Amino acid sequence: MTEVAIVILNYNGRKFLDQFLPSVIAHSSGARVIVADNGSTDDSVPLVRERFPLVELICSDSNRGFCGGYNFALQQVKAKYYVLLNSDVEVTQGWLEPVINLFKSNPKLGAAQPKILSHRNKSQFEYAGAGGGLIDGLGYPFCRGRIFNFVEEDQGQYNDARPIFWATGACHFVRADLYHQLGGLDEDYFAHMEEIDFCWRLQRAGYEIYYQGASTVYHVGGGTLSSLSPKKTYFNFRNCLSMITKHMPLAELLWKLPVRLVLDWIAALKFLVQPSPADAWAVIKAHLYFFTHLAAEYKKRRMLNKKLASFDTTTPRYPHFIVVDYFLLGTTYYKDLRNPK
Repeated sequence: MTEVAIVILNYNGRKFLDQFLPSVIAHSSGARVIVADNGSTDDSVPLVRERFPLVELICSDSNRGFCGGYNFALQQVKAKYYVLLNSDVEVTQGWLEPVINLFKSNPKLGAAQPKILSHRNKSQFEYAGAGGGLIDGLGYPFCRGRIFNFVEEDQGQYNDARPIFWATGACHFVRADLYHQLGGLDEDYFAHMEEIDFCWRLQRAGYEIYYQGASTVYHVGGGTLSSLSPKKTYFNFRNCLSMITKHMPLAELLWKLPVRLVLDWIAALKFLVQPSPADAWAVIKAHLYFFTHLAAEYKKRRMLNKKLASFDTTTPRYPHFIVVDYFLLGTTYYKDLRNPK
């Protein structure tokens, strides 16, 4: 069985495959490199076959989304470790070894990520993952090096290796057996927040999530869905409500969920003022979906409680509210947070 399988999910991403597959091939000696095509309608598949004959192809007949696309592909891949790698990521020499060595030295390590820097500005962290994913007391995700839309310059401040709460889906290392044991990514999410939900499940099962700053990749970001897309707004708001409903202890959820709903409406009003009515409507649609699917979310919660038995996690959530720190206290740097985790 192959030790490492790098699986790149692709949907109409010919440009990125052409640009970034050479770096993956050049710097991933000994690993299987697989492109999982998610029903592309461009010439991505012919490109891979003609230009990169050593790269394996797994083809879906439709766009199953990020979650369904990976679940479909990984059912067909036998390896000890998976690397779920976005098509718009440039890897660097020696990127695999530091992360894989973490797994080998720690049998309780379930998932990990490298340092994620911006491909457009290589001295700056990138939004999706930065120096490792964290989560606050209300379930808002943020990163070391990225709080909301503010990103830090990389000055070596996150060159460490340490536990985090979630590992980015842009470059996500995971033990293959655990991926399947825990059911893979939640396909109801389609895209966005799915890696945080999965990492929360991993931790509830007793495994750790790690960041390895000795490994670096460069991420374009928004390669498939723009950061300015109302569709992305919809998925982020909808899936975050689902995630906290599934995982928060009941005593917290009973008061934190209403707070989140109120803050979402404030965000919708802010979108209207900007003006960005499409994003405001995306928040409303996210709430409509959440409330009409509340019974299904509760069923997921009950099933997880039976399977995982505990709400405890190996890495504690940031105890304060990041929206207060950022919008009211003006905190933009991770080091300036109140007792950061």
